[in-house]
Amino acid sequence: MSKQSRSVGFRINIWVYKLARNWLRIVLTILAVYVTLPWVAPTLAKVGLSGPANVIYTLYSPFCHQFAFRSVFLYGEQAFYPRGVADTNYRPFEEYAVESEAFIQEYQYWYSFYRQGSNPAPPTIDDLQEFSVAQQIAARHFIGDETVGYKTTLCARDVAIYTMIFIGGLIYWRFRWRIRPLPFLLYVLVGLGPIGLDGFSQLLGYPPFNLWQVRETEPFFRVVTGGVFGLMSAWLGFPYIERSMQDTIDQLTLKFRQAGYDVEEL
Repeated sequence: MSKQSRSVGFRINIWVYKLARNWLRIVLTILAVYVTLPWVAPTLAKVGLSGPANVIYTLYSPFCHQFAFRSVFLYGEQAFYPRGVADTNYRPFEEYAVESEAFIQEYQYWYSFYRQGSNPAPPTIDDLQEFSVAQQIAARHFIGDETVGYKTTLCARDVAIYTMIFIGGLIYWRFRWRIRPLPFLLYVLVGLGPIGLDGFSQLLGYPPFNLWQVRETEPFFRVVTGGVFGLMSAWLGFPYIERSMQDTIDQLTLKFRQAGYDVEEL
């Protein structure tokens, strides 16, 4: 092996060693950005900076359905706008949607797109209470208006999930040498159980499954199940990642010492 290749390999080992030593700081920094930007986008939209706001919405779109009726809203009359079928104390999404020019434009565009050029009338509340592809996609692309406010780039459940993973990471940073991984069975029962039952029971009520009457969960339950899942995921995942990184550190430390290097000087 040439001196140059050994030099490249040595630099890679140093990079991996530093990554393993600082993995938690790196992960928490990424999570901090990830859970902050969803709140920045509606603020930008509110002050009229629609260009930067739309960039953030687009960046997050592969990671969340972004349905308005399952999202958190800022600067509007309500924090949540669940569908009428959820039967909550909130004024339902359908009533606001038929009064919103921004939503109507989205609905008519997607309705025309799927009907290949037809010119639909504005949707009625009855239209929006029934499932349609145009309604779902319009709810995804509708970011809000001055009345309802502007939605976060992640739905309410996802906001809770990633926020609690971040908070769980901060707790782990403080007590990392005292925290053991959450037992997997407890993770399945407490973390996955509620969110899985809720998510699949909603999904299977919609087309193409139609196994039972469509249901929507109250926003509070979305936030709670997402938050519990996020915290349990942090409790399960962070200790195992720590163990893996520590094994990497130990192996590289041994290699450096055998090569005559002091790891404290790297």
